[in-house]
Amino acid sequence: MRGGPVIAVDGPAAAGKGTLAKRLAAELNLPYLDTGLLYRAVGRLVLDAGQDPAAPAEAFARKLTADDTQRKDLRTQEVARAASLVAAQPAVRSALVETQRRFAQARGGVLDGRDIGTAIFPDADVKLFITASPATRALRRFLQLGEDPAADDAKARLANMADALKARDAADAGREAAPMQVADDAVVIETDTLSADAVLAEVLRVVRERLGAHAG
Repeated sequence: MRGGPVIAVDGPAAAGKGTLAKRLAAELNLPYLDTGLLYRAVGRLVLDAGQDPAAPAEAFARKLTADDTQRKDLRTQEVARAASLVAAQPAVRSALVETQRRFAQARGGVLDGRDIGTAIFPDADVKLFITASPATRALRRFLQLGEDPAADDAKARLANMADALKARDAADAGREAAPMQVADDAVVIETDTLSADAVLAEVLRVVRERLGAHAG
């Protein structure tokens, strides 16, 4: 029995789901968890140990600490690739599933990731799938990293970043363990032409419609 509603916010990298989920949690006074950081942190630990992220990484997932998820070097493309490889391992996912479920046990929560509504909380009260085109997502990630889109090499680097995001999408959707997919009962929101405020407004409408009085 959970102590509050669970809202699953799934979608590909850089679609805006993290920004949305954090603001949504604040609006609804619910705990927030970026589950992707768990896998990035595991990938970072594997890289720090000089090991191949495709090799068994369950031991790194088992020893993960809260401090590991607060590191400032988890948003690089190298870590993103490592995260995708460790996330494809059933043993790693199994090690982190209970961590995610325990997080929402006391008060509910807003969790964002790739498989929240399909694998972690298939009974979530509200399921959202936030997406955008690879080009839009690449630009967002580029700016998130503090890069200058007017730089001479920006166009080529943005194209490379978009290609990397497409590869990540294919890996996440094609893995055997909890692949990224749209839950049958999820509300899909395309964010290419929407501001962060507009996305939040639409999601709040959906959440309040589905939760009624429980949405505050």
